[in-house]
Amino acid sequence: MSVAAAGPRDTGSTQRDALETLRAVERRVLWLSTAITDQANRGRPNPGGLKVGGHQASSASIVSIMTTLWFHHLGADDRVSVKPHASPVLHAINYLLGELDESYLSTLRSFGGLQSYPSRSKDPDPVDYSTGSVGIGATAPIWGAIARRYVDGRFGRIGQGRQFSLLGDAELDEGAIWEAVQDPMVADLGEIVWIVDLNRQSLDRVVPGIAADRLQGMFGAAGWQVLTLKYGRLLQELFTRPGGDALRARLDAMGNPEYQRLLRCSPGELRDRLPGSGPAREPIARLIAGLDDDALCDALRNLGGHDLGTLLDAYADIDDSRPTVIFAYTVKGYGLASEGHPQNHSSLLTEGQMRELAARTGASLDAPWGRFPDGSAEATLCARAAERLRRTEPPAQEPPAVPADIGRTPSGTGSTQQALGRALLDLNRQAPEAAARIVTVSPDVSSSTNLGGWINKAGIWSAAERVDWFADDAETILHWRERPTGRHVELGIAETNLVGLLGELGATWSRWGQPLLPIGVVYDPFVNRALEPWSFGIYAGGQSILVGTPSGVTLAPEGGAHQSITTPSLGIEQPGCTSYEPAFVLDTEWCLLAALGRLGRPDGGSAYLRLSTRPVDQSLAAVPADPAARERRRRQVVAGAYTLRRHEAPAATIAAMGALVTEALAAADRLAALGIGVDVVCVTSPDLLFRALQARRGLSEDAHWILDQVFPAERAAPLVTVLDGHPHTLAFLATINNVPVTTLGVTRFGQSGTIQDVYRYHGIDTDSIVAATLDLTD
Repeated sequence: MSVAAAGPRDTGSTQRDALETLRAVERRVLWLSTAITDQANRGRPNPGGLKVGGHQASSASIVSIMTTLWFHHLGADDRVSVKPHASPVLHAINYLLGELDESYLSTLRSFGGLQSYPSRSKDPDPVDYSTGSVGIGATAPIWGAIARRYVDGRFGRIGQGRQFSLLGDAELDEGAIWEAVQDPMVADLGEIVWIVDLNRQSLDRVVPGIAADRLQGMFGAAGWQVLTLKYGRLLQELFTRPGGDALRARLDAMGNPEYQRLLRCSPGELRDRLPGSGPAREPIARLIAGLDDDALCDALRNLGGHDLGTLLDAYADIDDSRPTVIFAYTVKGYGLASEGHPQNHSSLLTEGQMRELAARTGASLDAPWGRFPDGSAEATLCARAAERLRRTEPPAQEPPAVPADIGRTPSGTGSTQQALGRALLDLNRQAPEAAARIVTVSPDVSSSTNLGGWINKAGIWSAAERVDWFADDAETILHWRERPTGRHVELGIAETNLVGLLGELGATWSRWGQPLLPIGVVYDPFVNRALEPWSFGIYAGGQSILVGTPSGVTLAPEGGAHQSITTPSLGIEQPGCTSYEPAFVLDTEWCLLAALGRLGRPDGGSAYLRLSTRPVDQSLAAVPADPAARERRRRQVVAGAYTLRRHEAPAATIAAMGALVTEALAAADRLAALGIGVDVVCVTSPDLLFRALQARRGLSEDAHWILDQVFPAERAAPLVTVLDGHPHTLAFLATINNVPVTTLGVTRFGQSGTIQDVYRYHGIDTDSIVAATLDLTD
């Protein structure tokens, strides 16, 4: 709970004095945030000549909101996601709080300096949530709230703070916003507070009709508390005077473009235009005739999002039993020469305009980073806020050890998808301390992705225990026991929500010192749908495992729309993540355990496992019985590849991945009958093999021993690669030893049918592998 709920913090002074001190801080924050962008563009050398950029107007619109939050309302346990274009405001506030050295203030968008958008991993000052991808940073505190509750309920008290999102009104156009807002789990999260900077402008224009009433209704229908701050106290007082009703009706009916054009008017023009042309013109004209020019201009700009008292009252009215959204009307560019102009989004103030702003805010363009004098009311307010917001860093807890090998050797037939659920249950028995940190997440596909056994064992996480009305039904196989001790979180069908939560569960080690081992399971064809928020979660420091299953055209009956093609190469291309596509059950277990062992630590990282529903004869894996040979095989599996079949004098090498290993081995048998010996290499991670290749070329620090063991130069031969995905994924393997290559894979939308029909259609069946090898060796 925010400490603001306990009452005013500034005792010993009148409310008026406290607000005036807060206004002085607001003016300084406005100056500093504007000067940070000005210095980036005019204050340092720019040999390339490209505009550095920044968002002075977008920052200015939210200065009042952020000033009241940081310098009056927030507590140490609260967390805030700041809209991307307001990063200079966050840095200005951190500077006044003593959290950012002055040397950084001139480094916005420079190499190693302040980032373009708030970044947990790259900025030098405190940032609660990374933002930048529109809609994703705004929803992150929702998933952060669930992650905090999960950790708090299982591992001890870690605070009860609110989770704030500060977002621009144009951000509400993003579908990710509404996927998160309407998720059934969100309605119970009373710590969620969104503040919408309703400046009614987008990048290119003034939005003609922002439809605030419709947006408010959508939040209300989802169970949120809705607070609307349209007018400030000055305007509210004017509305009580004779003619005030007419003025209010005129402003309420006024379109956004007309209102913002009035902001650009001189006082004389304003007196003529504001009353309008209808029957209310005369009473409005009489009302504003009693105001001097400054008061008139101030009144027009006195929107709720810029009135400090109105903002503080709204914070006090937050209902902690449900999520809250505050619509705060603002002016883009508030307080700047560019305020209200439709093209002010990325415009920069001139030197003359900067000097005028400095004079108006009590600052200096020649010495822009001045602090408040020691002993002043403003300095005292900053110091008190810094003390109030100071966090005690929790001691970092080492994640529990994850075994490298559980010791079981699978037999019979099985799929890599089945192996996931089995490995989780085995880990629960063999390493309960590690299993206690595992939390699985899925978007309403847990039963169809083989998590049923794990869910029956681990239970469903819920903030409060709920009755399982089917617990006594004899035909119930999947038991849906919802309780705070559950270790599986089930969301709605939206994949963006899944990876958003996955990222926040994977960040608990750095937020609260409590590492989790999160595993998210999604249909592999829909990984592309979740790609941006998944990538952004990794960028923000979340460490987790994403499992895509079922995958590829091996999902033959489903047809083209449900057959993933590009995901294998996406795994290679994603920074901060290791991708695996195992072929056998034991390979899956080893890859999963290796990935779990890298979670929840400063030097850790995420993983992506692409799994299949295809049953495979496990004897084809030929797992060595000797313990040392088995360990060597395991090390090769988790390093990216191993030799599955070796010929004394290979004429070619077939490198296959995942479900296509069966066809590769069948092709090797047929080629042998033709007198052509081949090596068969099982690729488990093209990602790691590519890194090894880069390392061997001196382009990275990764190990490259796996290349010498699996692709030794003395056994170099023409290469055929095959996978259930795009063929370019494995094409680079030919450059290890610079050999001729034919790459087989999927390049077209799929067809429904049997596996054999579909493989033949795409040219990845046994016949195609045999023919490609003959072409290379003839």
